[in-house]
Amino acid sequence: MRKVFVLCGALLCLSLTTAAQESNTTSEAGTPAAEPAAPASLTPADREAWQLAFGFQYQHYGVLGQSFHNVGYNVGITRFLNNRFAVEGTAAFGFGSAGSAPSLDAKSMFIGGGPHVVFNNSSRFEPWLHVLAGLQHFRFTQTALVGSNSGVGFMGGGGVDYKFGSRTFWRFQGDFIGTHLGNSIEKNYSFRTGLILNF
Repeated sequence: MRKVFVLCGALLCLSLTTAAQESNTTSEAGTPAAEPAAPASLTPADREAWQLAFGFQYQHYGVLGQSFHNVGYNVGITRFLNNRFAVEGTAAFGFGSAGSAPSLDAKSMFIGGGPHVVFNNSSRFEPWLHVLAGLQHFRFTQTALVGSNSGVGFMGGGGVDYKFGSRTFWRFQGDFIGTHLGNSIEKNYSFRTGLILNF
């Protein structure tokens, strides 16, 4: 009988110890845990690193004694280094005619690169500026006066991207185009619009 009392006492002590531990665990769980400290400053979410552009263009040129306009397409890729500053590369191709009686086929190509700066805001409109330098090439119907000509070119201007999706924008753009095929810089211009994909 004495062994039974010792055994019952031992079980009672064990059960009290277990109950005390469960009670302590419950009270610790009920106490709110210390939350990690909030960052000192919150920054907006980073934008996608790459931007791919496809567009259509209208260009007006006055070069090599010829004044003409053409229409064409352009493609470009932009690599963002942060939310505002990027490096852009663009290729633009145009097709038109110059002169009269007889009319000359006039083709243009610009390939260049340079800085691209974005002015972020919280609306759907994102204004930006860029300056590109590169190669400007013209090819006219072969004649004794003009034919295939290349020189230094640069493009400077800007536009607005309209955000109609989280990664899809529509672009409106205007640029001054400088070409140097003769003794001076020829002043030209272009207007563009097209689709922008961010990834």
